[in-house]
Formats: sequence, structure tokens, C-alpha cells
Amino acid sequence: MPDPLSERPLRVALLGNPNCGKTALFNLLTGSRQKVANYAGVTVERKEGMLETASGRQVVVLDLPGAYSLNALSADEQVTCDIVTGRLPSEPLPDLLVCVVDATNLRLNLRLVLEARALNLPLVLALNMCDAARHSGIVVDTAVLAHELGMPVIETVGIRHDGAQELLTFLAKVDLGKSKKRLKATAPWHAPHVDEVMATQQEVRRVLKLAVQEPAESLHADDTIDAVVLHPLWGMLVLAATLFLMFQAVFSLAVWPMDVIKSVVEGLSGLVRSHLTEGPLSSLLVDGVLAGAGGVLVFLPQILILFFFILVLEDSGYLPRAAFLLDRVMRTVGLSGRSFIPLLSSFACAVPGIMATRTITHWRDRLVTIMIAPLMTCSARLPVYTLLIGAFIPSQTVWGIFNLQGLVMFALYVGGILSAMAVAAVAMTWRTRTRPTPLVMELPSYRMPNLRSLAQGLYERGSTFVKRVGGIVLALTVLLWFLATYPAPPAGATDAAINHSYAGILGHWLEVLVAPIGFNWQIAVALVPGMAAREVVVGALGTVYALSGSGDDVSGQLAPLIAQTWSLATALSLLVWFIFAPQCISTLVVVRRETNSWRYPLLMSVYLFALAYVASWVTYRLTLAWTGG
Repeated sequence: MPDPLSERPLRVALLGNPNCGKTALFNLLTGSRQKVANYAGVTVERKEGMLETASGRQVVVLDLPGAYSLNALSADEQVTCDIVTGRLPSEPLPDLLVCVVDATNLRLNLRLVLEARALNLPLVLALNMCDAARHSGIVVDTAVLAHELGMPVIETVGIRHDGAQELLTFLAKVDLGKSKKRLKATAPWHAPHVDEVMATQQEVRRVLKLAVQEPAESLHADDTIDAVVLHPLWGMLVLAATLFLMFQAVFSLAVWPMDVIKSVVEGLSGLVRSHLTEGPLSSLLVDGVLAGAGGVLVFLPQILILFFFILVLEDSGYLPRAAFLLDRVMRTVGLSGRSFIPLLSSFACAVPGIMATRTITHWRDRLVTIMIAPLMTCSARLPVYTLLIGAFIPSQTVWGIFNLQGLVMFALYVGGILSAMAVAAVAMTWRTRTRPTPLVMELPSYRMPNLRSLAQGLYERGSTFVKRVGGIVLALTVLLWFLATYPAPPAGATDAAINHSYAGILGHWLEVLVAPIGFNWQIAVALVPGMAAREVVVGALGTVYALSGSGDDVSGQLAPLIAQTWSLATALSLLVWFIFAPQCISTLVVVRRETNSWRYPLLMSVYLFALAYVASWVTYRLTLAWTGG
């Protein structure tokens, strides 16, 4: 009778702690042959990839969510536990578990391996980052380790192009025929008793004593850096300086590539106008596509710079230390340092930031973090901030070293952070009697960020932004162009055609609501598609002003155009509006999925709208009083 395993791809699951290099190894094994989705019925991300060994064997690789223990405390850990114990109906039990461990931190990683061993599944240990361990003077006797654990031990380096060769060879030759009966006989897994946990820790110490030799000063360098980075005073100054430099770089380093993209967009506009006669098609391409999507694409360099800094902080091992450092500060508003990483992720986009809250074990802390995540200034706001700051804030040096525009940008980010902390403090008034969960997290060793991983991360995020511009943003700007173009003005009309269009009519209706905070009807029109995606606002303004007859090349002249037609009070009011700007539709959808209720996205929309309107009204009135307007 044929072996069923030989007739289908081998199903392999990567199991390991966070920060063990598991995902880097997954990327190395599967390359571009991978897909990302959610597990059926839950919102935890699912990564699955395919590989083919040299012998022609097909292997399906599943990258399980990082877990410290099979005694699940978070949504991610629960999914991992359910898969390896066969309790997730949508996922078949893996044929083989590859336990990925950080060779520089076996004391923490081996606990999960010993828990997995009790499942009676076929196992292999991938001793990852073994090059970093050797560099640190850590000697691991793989033969002794394999004997004591009762499983094969293979060395891997997830960040090196040939770092998985030994694992690939093992997967090509492994025979799991003898393991099939054991898979069916696996006993139901149960949460360990405290005595079992203590026994596991004792077994970890026993194995380490036999198989691992660590230099007495192996952590000396990390401890020296941590003495500064985790210091209550100096550590906070280092963190503030890091964030400040990040926002300065967003402006200073992006000037040249932004000018190049802007020149290309302007050249394309001129090319279209010179080869097409005036008409609907020419207007669609120039006033719709290029003025809209092209006006958003110009901000890609700034977004990539922001993502670059976040990826470097993550890969270097600094982010967990920043979370630990801020734990005491965040507890003053009822949160823990564990909320810091989701909130920092929200600077890039609130969607992954909200999804990252799954690692927060206390439901109230997780819910409050979700509700304040949109107040972090996401990359979608950058186009609006850059446009308004460039138009109304002079590009000059302050104190001989700082860019004034960068300082204003930093102040906007700080405004979002302080607002989020204030909202969290208010939420403390309805906290439950449950004591806050203490912050217990791993502080990984400091590492030089891997250039290959950085490049791949930037490519993924950049391509996502470009696809968003080519998809949602383009569709919305084309729709807005249609609404701003039709119906045509009546015969004999002398004013701009857009005043007679659907968009113009809607804008004049909405102007009554937004006039008290200094917005005109053009801004009101742009804010409507901005509810779907904030990036669209700049493109929408370009489309509205182009069709208002305000200039031949609005995509290149929008900043000087609004500088001439808007007051400073209006510009500052709009900047403040976007600190609190009601989140995009995709954020509302992910909040609904994460909370399993429409109650919380509706509450989020109401309170953010109220904050945005009140803060803009106050800003507008104070600026008018200050300028005498």
C-alpha cells in the first residue's frame, strides 16, 4: 500500500519564540512562493509558503505565530497551540515541527521545545543564529544537545543566502513513515501545572549545563549599552532624540527623490496635454489620474524613510527596550509598556498596529490600545502634512542645526502621542478591578540590522503603498473627477464648471458645517474621499482645484496655490484636524474584526470626529485672534 506522505507535499510548521529569526528562516526557505492571509475564524496572520528540495520533494512550510509557551496567554499563542495540538479544524496537523531557537538565547527558547516534545510529534531543532553565537563565544555541542533532547539538531542562519542548506538536505531525506501511528496516538494537550513548569525549567538548566558553554562576559556589551538605554533619564533622552531625528530625516533626506518624482509627474502632464486635444479623456488623465494618484505617489520617499527607521529599530533589538523603558510612563495612563510596540507600528499604519495588540494579554489594555492607535500619526497623513507645512512653514534653519519644517512635523507627531495618552487616561475611569498585567518580555541581544531583511521589508511596504495608490487612491480620484466634472454647466454659465457638478453641490452643502473651523468647500469635497484613505486628500485637492480653473498644472502648483488662497488659520486648523482625523475605512474594518463588534468602531468614529472638530475650531479661533484675521 503506498505511503500517503509520499503522495502529497510534506507539511512542515516552524515553531519558535518571537525574535528567534523564525520568519527570516521562513523567507529564506520559501522566497517569493508564499502567501499571507488570516486563519479561518480568527484574525491572526497566517503565512504559508512552498519549497522544492533538490530531490524534487514538495514541502509546504507554515510560519506559526511566535509563542513563548504552549500555555497560551495571547491570541497569537492560542492559534499556535491549537495548530500543533490539532485543535484548529481548518488546519491539518503538521507532519513535522521545526523548532527554531536562537542559539544566543537557548535558556529562554528551550522551554517551548520541551513543551513541544511532549506532543509526540516528529521534531527537528533548527539552531538558528549559530554564527552570532560563535561570534559571542557561545559553544553549543550539537551532538550532546540532540542526544539530550531526543531529536535531530541542525544549524541554520536565517539571514544568509545559504543558511538553510542543512535544513533543506534534512527535509529532502527525512522519513516520517514510522511516525504516522504516533501522530494518531497523540494524547490531548493540557495546560501545564505549576510543578510541570518548574520541572521544565529545571530540565532546561540541566540540558544547557551539558551541551552549552557560555563565556563569563557574554552579555557584557549588551549590559553596557543597556546601562544607558534603559536609564530612567538618559534612556528617555536617547528615545526622544531617536524619534526626533527620525522625523527630521523624513523631511531632510526626501527632498531630492521627491523633486525627481514631481518632475516626472509634471512632465507626464505636459506630454498628455501636448498629444491630446482638450476633452474628457485629456481632463481624466491630467486632472484625474495625474493630479490625484500622481500627487500622492510623490510622497513615497518620505514613507520609505519612516519605514526604514522603524525596521532598523526593530531589527537592532531596541524596540523591546523602548517598551520596557516606557512601561512606567504608560502605567500612569493605565497601559503597560507592551502597548508601545503596537502604537509605534501605528506610525506606519494603524491597521498592523491594531493587529499587533494581540500580544497584549489583558483585554481592557488591548481595547484601549486599539481605540487610541489611530491617534498615532500614520504614513497616510504624511502627504497632507508635507503639503501644508511646505506651503505655510518657511524652510529655514533653527538654532543653526534644525529644519523648522521638521520641527513642526515633530510637533504634530507629539500632538498625536499626547492626545492618545490623554484619551487612555480618561479610559482609566472605567477600568475593571483586575490588576494590570505586569510587563514580562524578552530583551534580545543587540544586532546589526541585516541589509537583506531591510531591503525586503522596504520593498514589501513600498509595493503595498504603490498598489494602494494604483488601486484605492486611483479609483477614488477617478470617481471624484467624474463627480467634479458632471453634470456639465448650463449654457451661458460664466463661473467654474465644478460649481455645477455633483461634487461642487455636495461641497457647498458641507461648507455650512465646516465653515466654523475655517474650511472652504474645496476642502470639504476633499475630506469625503479622505474617509476611505487619507492619502486621497492631496490628490482630491489637486483634482478639485484643477477643475476649478485655478491653474494648468495643479499637481506641481498646489502648494503655492493654497498658500495664496488659504489663510494661516485655515492651514493650521486642517493640520490639527488630521491629528485627530477620523480613521480610514480599512481601520474601522480591522477594529470590527479584532473586537468582534461594531460598537467599538462606531465609538471610535464618534469620539475622533468630536475631537477633530473641537480642536480645529479652537485652533482656528486662536490663530485668527493671534494674526488679527
